[in-house]
Amino acid sequence: MAARRLLGDAILVEHGRCDDDRGFFNQTYQAGELEQLLGRPLRLRQGNHSRSRRGVLRGFHLEPWDKLAYVVRGTVMFAVTDLRVGSPTFGRAETVLLGDPPGRPARVFVPRGFANAFFCLTEVDYINDVSEEFDPTHRHGVIWNDPTLGVKWPTVDPLLSVSDRRLPTVAELFG
Repeated sequence: MAARRLLGDAILVEHGRCDDDRGFFNQTYQAGELEQLLGRPLRLRQGNHSRSRRGVLRGFHLEPWDKLAYVVRGTVMFAVTDLRVGSPTFGRAETVLLGDPPGRPARVFVPRGFANAFFCLTEVDYINDVSEEFDPTHRHGVIWNDPTLGVKWPTVDPLLSVSDRRLPTVAELFG
């Protein structure tokens, strides 16, 4: 396993993939390894799977839970931003490519207080496990193209859900 911190406790976790003539095997995470990196227990309560067309952008979603994201098929540009008011990295964003190619499979751990978004460079199957069961009253986020985040997305006209189009800016949310 290799891991690197993106922002705060947002972590990119990579495991080696074993390929042979049958296909491949890839371990996507071990709770104990993540707990050691975080210095706290990790609890996952709900698993989610979405399929998105090329050109779709989902997020920035900010929910009150930890999230462990993984691209099963396809490739995304994945962005994470720290939205913890008072944090030294508040409003900073970082991006990574997930999926295949670019090669090694990886998961991103997105801690509560952070928001994430992803842009589909291909058709994508995306899985995320979260530490709380979904409650629509806790759904928040910021608009994907907020200039204060400085994310250089591959397009200025992604396919967005109605709710993602209506998200506020960081300034509007935290005013």
